[in-house]
Amino acid sequence: MIQHPVRSVRRVQPATPARGRLQSLVQGGRRRPRRIAMLSVHTSPLHQPGTGDAGGMNVYIVELAKRLAELNIEVEVFTRAICSDDAPTVELAPGVLVRHVTAGPYEGLLKEDLPAQLCAFTHGVLRTEAGHRPGHYDLVHSHYWLSGHVGWLAAQRWGVPLVHTMHTMAKVKNAALAEGDTPEPPARVIGETQVVEAADRLIANTTEEAAELSRFYGARPDQLAVVHPGVNLDVFRPAAPGTAQARRAARARLGLPADAAVLLFAGRIQPLKAPDVLLRAVAVLLERRPELRERLVVPVVGGPSGTGLARPESLHKLAAQLGIGDVVRFHPPVGQALLAEWYRAATALVMPSYSESFGLVALEAQACGTPVVAASVGGLPVAVRDGETGTLVGGHDPVDWSYALEPYVTDPELVARRGDAAARHAAGFGWDTAAATTAEVYAGSLVRSVGRLAGARQRRA
Repeated sequence: MIQHPVRSVRRVQPATPARGRLQSLVQGGRRRPRRIAMLSVHTSPLHQPGTGDAGGMNVYIVELAKRLAELNIEVEVFTRAICSDDAPTVELAPGVLVRHVTAGPYEGLLKEDLPAQLCAFTHGVLRTEAGHRPGHYDLVHSHYWLSGHVGWLAAQRWGVPLVHTMHTMAKVKNAALAEGDTPEPPARVIGETQVVEAADRLIANTTEEAAELSRFYGARPDQLAVVHPGVNLDVFRPAAPGTAQARRAARARLGLPADAAVLLFAGRIQPLKAPDVLLRAVAVLLERRPELRERLVVPVVGGPSGTGLARPESLHKLAAQLGIGDVVRFHPPVGQALLAEWYRAATALVMPSYSESFGLVALEAQACGTPVVAASVGGLPVAVRDGETGTLVGGHDPVDWSYALEPYVTDPELVARRGDAAARHAAGFGWDTAAATTAEVYAGSLVRSVGRLAGARQRRA
């Protein structure tokens, strides 16, 4: 990681062209930034979610950036180039530019190796800004702690506010570690603590996450802002709410039996996401109710990620060991349009995760009219209404999960009723709302930044 003295970010910066521009933005009545630098060091918004390091954060950045651009806030996303063929810049959408920064070897570099490349990445970011007129960026928004260290230095150098979103936190993950999983290293804990100290504002997905930032990392109340992520309601929507025909049509397109009970897992295959809990629960359910085997299908849509890369075939082997190899079907990650089809085809989405900052997958499935059975962790109690749009399960005992899943396999009326409620619930989580709220966080950061500058001048006088 980049080493800075933690308290250095609290020193008042001298007047700079960027500071003058911020002041003009606020005094001119335009409180929102004109252009922001968004940082995503370890994973690109252009990558396919569901495998490697690409997941909900990728979706978050893509959707947020697009909606911010629609609010006339230009976004430039800096991410590490992982291929020599990566174009230096790619237009993701009107007003959204992805910049590939060369930092370390293109291939074979694990996320755990990236702290050693942060200096090179920061150099690329600063060099890009130096090629423009002073004041090119009004604000930095970093995602994940690695990006936070780059954002710390860039924001300080440019004299602009730093807004940071953690997405996941080492102390939270380590407190609820899956059996056999590898804990996050102390260096990450130290790095996250430094980013929290450096940031002007911290965006949390839920009030619980905001409380964790305060409890585990000492975040101040005036730093914290809660912004619920959204869902792309144009893509994730019910084909025909409340009708069994729509579900059967989606299944036909995916090659699934029309009248099957489909318990879907969608996401990265790693211990943190706990797909093994679903498989073990299905084995327990079939042992108790063997007559359900002929109509039960368990699709696993996703690829190995994180510590799951060490044993990419482990889930296949587990299905065979449990005697449910005929029930479980493995599929590679898919794009959003096809993923929506999987949601619509499912009887229920199953999320047994040990930790989720929010759980965008749960929101996407509900937007498609599919109830969710999820672990009662992190942001999932916000994303899923227990007993209304799905079921929340405490703990990870396969027996408990088997009983939670059983009603969705045996009661079509329950599935239809909760699926309709799920679609209504998810409709309140559009990305337009999330982007507008985030823009207000930006605006507040600009005002506070100018206020600190004015206060410093008065003290010097």
